[in-house]
Amino acid sequence: MTESNTELLLEDVEAGEQPHVAAKLIYGLNDRPPVGEAIFVAFQHVLAAFVGIITPPLIIGTNLGLSPTEISYIVSMSLFVSGISTFLQVKKFGPVGSGLLSLQGTSFAFLGSIVGVGTAVIDGGGTPQAALARIFGVCFFGAFVQIIFSRFLHLAQKIITPIVSGTVVMIIGLSLIKTGIISMAGGIAAQKNGTFASPQNLALSGLVLGTIVIFSVSGNRFLRMGAIAIGLIVGYIVSLILGLIDFNIFSKLPLVSVPMPFRYGMSFDFASFIPFIFLYILTSIETIGDLTATSAITKQPVSGSLYMRRIKGGILGDGINCLVAAGFNTFPVTTFSQNNGVIQMTGVGSRYVGFFIAGILACLGLLPIVGGLFQSLPQPVLGGATVVMFGAIAVAGIDIISSVEIDRRALIIIAVSLSLGLGVVYVPEVFEGKPALFTNIFSSATSTGGLAAVLLNWLLPRPNEVESRKSKVASEQEV
Repeated sequence: MTESNTELLLEDVEAGEQPHVAAKLIYGLNDRPPVGEAIFVAFQHVLAAFVGIITPPLIIGTNLGLSPTEISYIVSMSLFVSGISTFLQVKKFGPVGSGLLSLQGTSFAFLGSIVGVGTAVIDGGGTPQAALARIFGVCFFGAFVQIIFSRFLHLAQKIITPIVSGTVVMIIGLSLIKTGIISMAGGIAAQKNGTFASPQNLALSGLVLGTIVIFSVSGNRFLRMGAIAIGLIVGYIVSLILGLIDFNIFSKLPLVSVPMPFRYGMSFDFASFIPFIFLYILTSIETIGDLTATSAITKQPVSGSLYMRRIKGGILGDGINCLVAAGFNTFPVTTFSQNNGVIQMTGVGSRYVGFFIAGILACLGLLPIVGGLFQSLPQPVLGGATVVMFGAIAVAGIDIISSVEIDRRALIIIAVSLSLGLGVVYVPEVFEGKPALFTNIFSSATSTGGLAAVLLNWLLPRPNEVESRKSKVASEQEV
């Protein structure tokens, strides 16, 4: 009996809670669409996720002062690893992988902390290459946190609730907006050469932003799906006309990017590692949400033992994929929520489409010209697109929070976590003269706000607990 048939029988026996979704599926999870249709749908998934995959390495590389050739290489490896990771998640090898149509890509959650670790190495006299070695080392060992967490997932459900995960996701988005605005004004290079926030930079980024907004509300679903890509294309064409594109990078690129595991080596620092412990747990929570949504959209169980095995397998797959990512010189990966929208719009939930998605991404990763093309984008063009994406992350956090009732206890958790998390971004001077361990833990908005949310959710009594204590005290007084 094949794996697919076995899973179908399991679903019949262990169906659990069945989702109620409006999406009408043309092809279900284990259906096999014709190759032509599968490839067409696969390209739509790649289009929806492509910018999200390559944006983090572009931002990180720029902030660390990497050469254009190195940034192009890391972008290529991000695409290549996304292809490998998507195949592992979709194919499902034993307990590893969800077996759902789940696309993998570079995670935004680690962006602030990765830049912080790399900047600390450079400020301490290290080279950008030494900074990459530290980042990849911390990310490699941090992946084991996610792997271990996947085996004890059921124990964390009472502590990491929608209030906690939604608050942290919102903090991630809000804290990254500063990076997007800096790029809109011209980026770090513009700050150094005196063109920061020039009328040309602001007009160019505004054009990209406006284009994305217009196409995002279009009645045509394909234009909505490709809004960010269209905005970047418009910005690229205008930049070309203005003479802002540097073509020198293309002459330095090889025809093919050959994956070279551990190209930059690895180093480790425990103080830098601590914030990543929470970040890997956070991305696991995000993965639960993404995989649950994918299960619902493809009309699979969203409760029961089969559902839990898929969630655990998905998070275990995320952890192993993060090991692969660090080994192949790129940053942690996670499940992408973009593909859920594509499933709804196309009506194709077949996991076999994922094999074509994986192949397309891996092939794109082997072509350095793809990374070079995006590396040549002026910062205002990239900023006009990323500021929308970062804002969307914050809105996703709000959406998670709004799924539950906001009582006084929840309000306190959200308010304190937001204040502390964003406060360290607004006033980084508060860490001047503090021990390195303290600074590494709390200088990240995500780690500070996330730690506050987890501790408050754990320590603050819940309303039913308060009522129970009052009843107990009243009964004792009566006696």
